[in-house]
Amino acid sequence: MPSSAGRRGRPWNDHRATLEAIVWRFRTGAPWRDVPAELGAWQSVWERHRRWSIDGTYAAMLAAVHAGGQSADAERAGLISIDSTSVRAHQHAAGAPAAGLRGAWSNYTKPSAEPDDHALGRSRGGWTTKIHALVNDNCAAVTLRLTAGQAHDNPQLAPLVAAYTAAHGRRFRLLADKGYAHNSTRIHLRKHRITHTIPERSDQLAHRKAQGSRGGRPPAFDPLIYRHRNTVERGFNRSNIGAA
Repeated sequence: MPSSAGRRGRPWNDHRATLEAIVWRFRTGAPWRDVPAELGAWQSVWERHRRWSIDGTYAAMLAAVHAGGQSADAERAGLISIDSTSVRAHQHAAGAPAAGLRGAWSNYTKPSAEPDDHALGRSRGGWTTKIHALVNDNCAAVTLRLTAGQAHDNPQLAPLVAAYTAAHGRRFRLLADKGYAHNSTRIHLRKHRITHTIPERSDQLAHRKAQGSRGGRPPAFDPLIYRHRNTVERGFNRSNIGAA
């Protein structure tokens, strides 16, 4: 944005308000004279728009935004996030006859890849299935795994990562929340040379500090990279996974 430093005359008015006025005018198609007074004098808004169109200020703004987008894309490249969500099972899912009861079973044939419990179980939400997913930086699920609703998240990390590595075979950085912060998980990821960003739980932090020098160094954690982990929640929302 143009700066008032070293410029003769009065300093620029607020650029943000002026841009908002220009956008409002083109969005509504109204005459310049109808620009709301709280966004600035319409003459100043029109003059700023005319000047920026001629001197290349708009082109410089778009180039800066484009460069920032490319930098963000490069930063997100190779990031894979893991999490899970629960889905309520249909009420008829609990209608199968119990073992030992008489009566004919349905002609349903269970595929070999389907879990014996049909990925159904009791959790706080009732009769549910839990979906464990790896999601890329575009919020798209790249690997899925189903378990019963009461299953823990951490044991599913290794098979999910193994399936993704076998299918894609490229290096990536795994982002996970504190539910995956078990020491065995970090050991497994280091063994397979998978870089990861996982925050340390408060009890782990307290235990390590209580050990003093024997507690070792804290695991590396980059909060700027970790902020991209929200892609997994956004991926669930976009695909309506977990919606009632």
